[in-house]
Amino acid sequence: MKPEILILLQILIPVAGIVSCMLISDISRILKVPVITSVFSLFVSVLLAVQFHFAGAHAIIRNNFLVDALSLYHLFLVNVIFCLSAVYATGYFRRQHDEGELTFGYARRYTMLWQAFQSMLIIVLLSNNIGIMWIAIEATTIVSSFLIISDNNSLSIEAMWKYLLICSVGIVIAFMGTVLTVAAAGNLPAENSGYLFSQLIKYPELLDAKLMLFAFILLAIGFGTKAGFSPMHTWLPDAHSQAPTPVSAVFSGVMLNCALYCIMRYLPITEAALGMDGQAHSILLLFGFMSLFFAAVFIPVQHDIKRLLAYCSVEHIGIIAIGLGLGGLGTFAALLHTANHSISKVLAFFSAGYIGEHYGTRNMHRITDAVRQVPWWGGAFFISILVLVGVAPFSVFMSEFLIAREAFFAGKYVLFVLFVFGSFAVFVNLLKHVLDVSFGKHETSGKIKMKVRFVDKIIIVAGVAALLVPGLWIPSPLSDFLKQAAAIVENGVSL
Repeated sequence: MKPEILILLQILIPVAGIVSCMLISDISRILKVPVITSVFSLFVSVLLAVQFHFAGAHAIIRNNFLVDALSLYHLFLVNVIFCLSAVYATGYFRRQHDEGELTFGYARRYTMLWQAFQSMLIIVLLSNNIGIMWIAIEATTIVSSFLIISDNNSLSIEAMWKYLLICSVGIVIAFMGTVLTVAAAGNLPAENSGYLFSQLIKYPELLDAKLMLFAFILLAIGFGTKAGFSPMHTWLPDAHSQAPTPVSAVFSGVMLNCALYCIMRYLPITEAALGMDGQAHSILLLFGFMSLFFAAVFIPVQHDIKRLLAYCSVEHIGIIAIGLGLGGLGTFAALLHTANHSISKVLAFFSAGYIGEHYGTRNMHRITDAVRQVPWWGGAFFISILVLVGVAPFSVFMSEFLIAREAFFAGKYVLFVLFVFGSFAVFVNLLKHVLDVSFGKHETSGKIKMKVRFVDKIIIVAGVAALLVPGLWIPSPLSDFLKQAAAIVENGVSL
């Protein structure tokens, strides 16, 4: 199949799902539409990966859209997480439907917005044009903001407005960075476009270095707001805690990654324009350590189980930024950590959502002995938190170890100590929370008895396996693919 057709299919499949939702009038059927479209989207992304794994980058439509190892890696993650979350959502909303809490109007709105959100994220990842990327990331903010409203209560509405306003301000700042990037490219030859990443990286010596540095600072702040960098992360705990659990999962699992992906595209261009002096990497290190230490401070005082996971997102986005800031092996580790965090966080949110429904509360002081009372999801929550705190031999331990190794052997001993200290502080406090929730012996019991579906058990087993195997052994094809993607983050895309 022609690559142009595959790329267009990747964008248009969720759009077809939106049209289907407009024609369906049954709740149970309409909730299955995102599952079907996500499966097809995942299949197409696999075909793209097979076709372009060794073929290098490929651009279409006047080079405005691009497929390379970096975009394929994130594209695959987006489709996997959306597919898992769509399957989980069928059970999540089925329980609400059986109890008379789910209306058809909400179900239709949810499924249409869900697929529009997925389509916009895919456009972000396939964009070679900096203008299209900015428009798509802004569209994800508008579309996803309405997914946060779950119960139509004051808290969810407040969280929606907080997310919409803060992220919109961040995107405006990113727009200023985008404009400055075009201005910095004013000396490019007339036949080349200053709007394309593939063209900007070709002529770094013609870019205005000062403008490019200022542009990158604005881009890091703007896109970093959407990614959850501290101190711009303030929307994130409210949005994660108030959104429906499937939405929280995709927010944490892929939306934050896609915002950080935008920064990755600008990183090699800025470094090349500045003569590889490391200033752009230093900016990412600053935001990375700020995020890590903010999370270490706020995690101990959390009571809401989903807000706790939100601050875990802040921590791990910070760790990814630290890896990118270190460069070299750190870039490889950051990309590996991206997948590790996505899978573990999705499993954690699924578990937290089920546990919260079982106990009738998200207050961790009132949730105890979850491993015994809800063995499948309680056990999944315990394991996912162990993964997130970096317990060996799970995959997060491997990626964090590689980041620490790069800092140490690069002679950046202060950064090494700060990274180990921040990670250990999170480890201790997060472990205390999960032990109380999983094995506490206070007199609490579940209020709602719910059956765990067979498909949910498959998700749990597959998720744990996916988090265990890379911690023991990284297959050669995955390692080679990550090296290709890391080379693009370091050196930029070449057509």
